Amino acid sequence: MTDQQVKEGTAPAPAPAVLPPPRAVRRRKRRLAFFIAAVVLLLIGVVIFYYLRFVAPYESTDDAFIQAHVTVVSPRVSGPVVRLLIRDNQQVKAGDPLLEIDPKDYETAVAQAQADLDTMRGELKQAQAQVLVDEAKAAQQTAAMTAAAAQAHLAKSDLERYQALESRAVARTQLDLEQTQAESTSASLEAARNQAKAADAQLGLTRVSLEAAAAKVQQAEAKLAQAQLNLSYTKISAPTQGRVTQRTVEQGAYLQTGQSLLALVPPHVWVVANFKETQLTHMRPGQPVRIHVDAYPKREFKGRVDSLQAGSGAQFSLLPPENAVGNYVKVVQRVPVKIEFDEPLDQELDIAPGMSVEPKVKVE
Repeated sequence: MTDQQVKEGTAPAPAPAVLPPPRAVRRRKRRLAFFIAAVVLLLIGVVIFYYLRFVAPYESTDDAFIQAHVTVVSPRVSGPVVRLLIRDNQQVKAGDPLLEIDPKDYETAVAQAQADLDTMRGELKQAQAQVLVDEAKAAQQTAAMTAAAAQAHLAKSDLERYQALESRAVARTQLDLEQTQAESTSASLEAARNQAKAADAQLGLTRVSLEAAAAKVQQAEAKLAQAQLNLSYTKISAPTQGRVTQRTVEQGAYLQTGQSLLALVPPHVWVVANFKETQLTHMRPGQPVRIHVDAYPKREFKGRVDSLQAGSGAQFSLLPPENAVGNYVKVVQRVPVKIEFDEPLDQELDIAPGMSVEPKVKVE
């Protein structure tokens, strides 16, 4: 078409569009419908597979936290702090020194107890020597009693012999003399017996004194041992490995017995997850667990179910619910489940008690 034809308006009309036959249109629509149905079925299959593979076999909860055996350190004796050897959030090992209480008063108590023990030991030795002396006296009095008994027996025998003779063969004075001798030796024997009993009684009393002295020595030894223990308690060491947390003690502070000074958080931690009671149907110890810690969302930790608590958390609370009175409304209870990590945690990760986690237990 030339410019002249355009100007004159004699340009030919455009050719009409060629429409596809109706049968081809229907065939295209059916293919599109089949494609959409296939995609929908594929998506449904993927969703079902995902549910059966990654949702149905698991029980999860967001009511779960990191727990550990936190050790609270307290002094066993009172006194001012003269040395503070730790700082906040410091890692310590078992036996590492933490702080020291002024030991002067306790050193004096040890010296006093040692002096008392030496005094008691001296009294014990004196009592032991007195026992030896009284044993010798008792033996001497026993020997004297034996001699007096022999003399009394001899005098009695002589008297009996004289009494057996005819009165004309023995002078009356001689018979009276033998009678007097027998009575005298009998009296001497009785006196010797009394002295022997007194010596035995004195020996028994001395032995009792010896036992009392020995008991006093044991008591003094116990007081010395207690004083030495109190002195050793002035140096407070870490009872276990852990990180220093909640430190409230300061240099120069006066401490009371049993006062909370700090807490040690050990590296070994676990998870306590509060599952609904309806989630425990197939949950058993030993089942694998996938653990996500809120502080480290890009990391996944592996663990296993350690044990299930024998009772709901509400049952062991300070004020357990009393369902036998008032209007009862059923509430799904939660049961604490202990979950252990399969491997030791990386020490560079700050995973501590109280942090939130989301465990997923594979129950099927």
